[in-house]
Amino acid sequence: MSQSDRISGNQKRKIRSVTRLYVLQALFQMEQLEQSIDQVVEEFIAHRFGEHYEEGQMADGDETLFKSVLEAAVNYQASIDQLTDRALVQKWPISRIDPTLRSLFRCAAAEIIQIKTPPKIVITEYVALAHAFFPEGKEPNFVNAVLDHMAKEACPNEFS
Repeated sequence: MSQSDRISGNQKRKIRSVTRLYVLQALFQMEQLEQSIDQVVEEFIAHRFGEHYEEGQMADGDETLFKSVLEAAVNYQASIDQLTDRALVQKWPISRIDPTLRSLFRCAAAEIIQIKTPPKIVITEYVALAHAFFPEGKEPNFVNAVLDHMAKEACPNEFS
């Protein structure tokens, strides 16, 4: 039995949730510091995966999911941004959106379009991240609306 076979479903969900946070942070860092994907992947895997946070808990991530979502978000950024623009209110292109939200939309869209994660899971996970970054704001509702619009356009059969 491999180690992954011994991980419970709840533990796997936590690992995927942490991984999504790492992807969002990596995209944000790439944009803000103008770093390459290779630089960010190396840093995150060497210094973030498995680090101890809050009461000694490990913040492990799924390296395969991390790399897959990050690469999809970077490689398909133009089409992802177009999809996002169509979901945003007119006169508010993605370039005018808060950089954290911009990274969040790119991660979520990459998962929906390229990784083929079920849209309802993606929406739930990324709205939770929006709550973490904007606990007092209206951003989580905004994220929910934009991701719902994006998912319905990208995967209409998932909502019939």
